[in-house]
Amino acid sequence: MKLEVKGVTKSFGGRTVIKDIDLVLENGEITCLLGASGVGKTTLFNIISGLMRPDSGSVWLDGEEITGQPGKISYMLQKDMLLPYKTVLDNVALPLRIKKQNKKEARETAGKYFEEFGLAGYEKKYPGQMSGGMRQRAALLRTYLFSGEAALLDEPFSALDTITKSAMHRWYLSVMEQIRLSTLFITHDIDEAICLSDRIYILSGSPGQITDEIPILEKKPRGEDFLLSEDFLAYKRKIKL
Repeated sequence: MKLEVKGVTKSFGGRTVIKDIDLVLENGEITCLLGASGVGKTTLFNIISGLMRPDSGSVWLDGEEITGQPGKISYMLQKDMLLPYKTVLDNVALPLRIKKQNKKEARETAGKYFEEFGLAGYEKKYPGQMSGGMRQRAALLRTYLFSGEAALLDEPFSALDTITKSAMHRWYLSVMEQIRLSTLFITHDIDEAICLSDRIYILSGSPGQITDEIPILEKKPRGEDFLLSEDFLAYKRKIKL
């Protein structure tokens, strides 16, 4: 397995937010953490990413404990966080600059992925000149360049309108088939979770706990016909938040 969370519990001000969380992310897998707002999804991500330490429990990456160690796993927030005064190429290359690559090398490395991520021709543009969907593509590429091992995506498509989101889902599954980035993503959108995931963890209750684990067996990418199928509806009926 790529990532493992073991028995993670976290409290704030005497209130337990998440309790005894166990989950795994296999190599090359897209796994969803599905739950209602306020159930502790972002708290769990902050712990997995190393930005916050749990009260108890541990986080492991490739068999190495990384609890409380930031910088081991990529973390893409809901907002794309692109810097408005930098070109798209320099925004995407930022993780490589942080890793001490010089500017020329970082630009060359990042630029190699622009066509694969559907960003060819946008290298010299600024974030303000891009649509929401294109900004998310750039943010995902930046996340991938930070760590090609594993990534956390916190509701990456929530700010997009329905039509753009549907197109982004198809693009996302296509590019993930190519880069095979092990990914754990947060959503409270049941349709999105079923469409994108290899496996869904249900986080619910107070404190938040994993109440179910649902494998999605259909092959990817999943087309519009899957969203209208009886199999899709059967998965929806299984999910209890």
